Amino acid sequence: MTRRFEGRVAFITGVARGQGRNHALAIAREGGSIIGVDLPEPYCSLSYETATEADLDETVDLVEAAGGAMVAMGADVRNKQALEEALAIGMDRFGRLDLVVANAGICSVQRAEEVTTQLWSDVIDTNLTGVWNTFVSSIEPLANSGGGSMVATSSTAGIKGLPYFGPYVAAKHGVIGIVRNLANELADRSIRVNAVLPTGVATEMTAGLSALGPLLAARPELNAMFQNALPVPMVDLQDVTEAVLFLGSDAARYITGLELTVNAGSTIR
Repeated sequence: MTRRFEGRVAFITGVARGQGRNHALAIAREGGSIIGVDLPEPYCSLSYETATEADLDETVDLVEAAGGAMVAMGADVRNKQALEEALAIGMDRFGRLDLVVANAGICSVQRAEEVTTQLWSDVIDTNLTGVWNTFVSSIEPLANSGGGSMVATSSTAGIKGLPYFGPYVAAKHGVIGIVRNLANELADRSIRVNAVLPTGVATEMTAGLSALGPLLAARPELNAMFQNALPVPMVDLQDVTEAVLFLGSDAARYITGLELTVNAGSTIR
C-alpha cells in the first residue's frame, strides 16, 4: 500500500461524516495526521439533519483505528477565528501543515422564489465564505511548513446552472473564483490551490434532497441537466477522495488552479 502522506498533516473541514470523513480515513491509512473540524449544530433553514458531535467523535475513532492521529474540534467555517484556533491547537500537536481540504458544505432544493433570506445566507456563508476562511486561515501554517496543497470541494454546480439549487450554484461558482485567485496569489509560497468538482455523491446530504424529484417531474425538459454521461446516477465517496489525495500528493506537485471534474461526464452534456 502506498504511504503518500507519511509524516504529513491535513486540515479538513466538514470532517464528521460523508466526504470529509472519507478523506480523513484515506489520509490516515496512508500515514497522515488529521486536524478536523465540523459544526455539530443544526441549521434551522435545512430540511435534513446535519452532522452531530457523535458523528465527529466517531470520525476520530475511525481515524485512530486506521492508524492515524487526529485533533478534532467543533467549529463553524463561517467563523474565521474558530478555524484559526483549531489550526493552532493542531499545529501545537503536529508541528506542521501540508494539505488543506475545504470540504464543509450544505445544500437545499427549492424554487428561486422559495429561497428565504436565512437560507441564502446559510448556504453562501458556509459554502463560499467558509472556503475563503478555511484557506486564508491556512496560508501562514502552510507557508511555514514549506508550502503545500489547498483543495476546495466545488461541484458540477460550480460550472453548470442547475435549476432549483440557486444559493448552492452561486456559492460553488464562487469557490472556483477563490481557487483561481489564490492559485496565482500563493504560488510564490509554493502553495498549490485546486478544486474538485463532483456530480452527485451518495452521502447523507444528497439523501436529504428528495424535493428535487417532484420539481423535475413538473419540468421534465430539465431532467437532462442532471444526467451523467456514464451510466451511473452518482459517484462514490472514494471516487472524490482519490481526486483529493492526488491533488494533495507529490504526484500533483506542479498542478495548481485546476478544476478537476469527478462527475461521470455530467458537464460534457
